[in-house]
Amino acid sequence: MTLTDFKVLTFDCYGTLIDWETGIWNALQPLISAGRLHIEREEALARFGKIESELEEAGPSLRYSTLLAAVHARLAKDLGVHIHADLNERFGGSVPDWPAFPDSAEALAYLKRHYKLVILSNVDRTSFAASNRKLGVTFDAIYTAEDIGCYKPDPRNFAHLLAHLEADLGLAVGDVLHTAQSLFHDHVPAERAGLARAWIDRRFGMAGSGATQMPANQPKVDFYFKSMAELAEAHRKAVKG
Repeated sequence: MTLTDFKVLTFDCYGTLIDWETGIWNALQPLISAGRLHIEREEALARFGKIESELEEAGPSLRYSTLLAAVHARLAKDLGVHIHADLNERFGGSVPDWPAFPDSAEALAYLKRHYKLVILSNVDRTSFAASNRKLGVTFDAIYTAEDIGCYKPDPRNFAHLLAHLEADLGLAVGDVLHTAQSLFHDHVPAERAGLARAWIDRRFGMAGSGATQMPANQPKVDFYFKSMAELAEAHRKAVKG
């Protein structure tokens, strides 16, 4: 198996292309200030990840911006901080402020010359549109939790992806390389769906799993990179033979 075997790269966005952990941490600062909290970034991210996963499972049809506001309200309650509801809404609308990883746009521009590029994301379309502007590339298809009605790792996301890749772009499962950071949200269900997978390990060298839950058993991956730049460079080498 080589990188040149595939026709389409399907991407998780947040954590893979967009630096959601920095975005989340920055957006939590008003809460932290309001509560005069002394909380480390990794603890805050872990608390966020646990609550987010629980609420995504409990409310699969919630729009992501609404779900984020609910996560913030729950986090504030758990931390014993009394805040005005406006802070919850502000956090819910923070996705457009989350930065792209520095290498994402350049890598995507290169990969666009060799593959179709598709998004499969746990987000709503309005929030993703703002992130897309930071990434600077036109994706061939965008499938979001808002479209599907549930959040990854629910297997319906990958069923939707594969059905629409075939119907919309004429692509089969063997044409697809799913490219993502989250083992929990993406690699476990993508493996079950029979997809080849590339792990973009954005948390390389960092302890814990950050804002993403850790799966009970780590899935095998077909390709491993620490960044999108590494993926693009590996493709260049594969093309040269």
